[in-house]
Amino acid sequence: MKKYTLDQLSRLIDHTNLSPMASENDMKKLCEEAKSYHFKMVAINQVQSAFCSKELSGTDINVGAAIAFPLGQTSIESKVFETEDAIKNGATEIDYVINITKLKEKDYNYLKSEMEQIVDVCKKNNVVSKVIFENCYLTKEEIKKMAEIALIVKPDFIKTSTGFGTGGATLEDVKLMKEIVGDSVKVKAAGGIRNADTFKAMIAAGAERIGCSAGIPIIESLKAEMELNKVDFIEI
Repeated sequence: MKKYTLDQLSRLIDHTNLSPMASENDMKKLCEEAKSYHFKMVAINQVQSAFCSKELSGTDINVGAAIAFPLGQTSIESKVFETEDAIKNGATEIDYVINITKLKEKDYNYLKSEMEQIVDVCKKNNVVSKVIFENCYLTKEEIKKMAEIALIVKPDFIKTSTGFGTGGATLEDVKLMKEIVGDSVKVKAAGGIRNADTFKAMIAAGAERIGCSAGIPIIESLKAEMELNKVDFIEI
């Protein structure tokens, strides 16, 4: 088990608003909340990169752009361009969705090339890369295969879900992903994480980043737990 202060717990959270109807006011609110709670990142649609970058200027909160979101069904060239454009507009983290059709077709060379090209752009620009598997559509063998490819390519994170599929993160999948990549690649859990107990369980299972829109109630709940127990940390 590891001890976490409240701020360390906040820094595990990617504060998320990926609504297609999110306005500039919604984005402003998201960024203000991220600053207030010291979240690690705001997770946004790519088109919001420039706005959020400006709102978060001078802070240590990252701007995370979702690429080929949420289906992942665009060409490698399109994903690379979208990644480069997001970075040009201030994105400091990239979460891209794999081409699930290619995985179903067992076209592993394509998936490796896709990952290599996007991760390469990120590394050249000192930007964090995350690969979204969308596990709800995958078999356990497909999850393992993608994790094995990631072990070769070395993105910063592999990620369970978009939150827009038929299911979100599960403890079983987080454990499986962590089992394959070990400490070589980090795991991000996202989708359906709405309370402190689930948050803690995902961390215990091996997730080192949590994507959710419920970051504020989760942190408030953890703060109340610490105050009740009169401690300055939580063990997970």
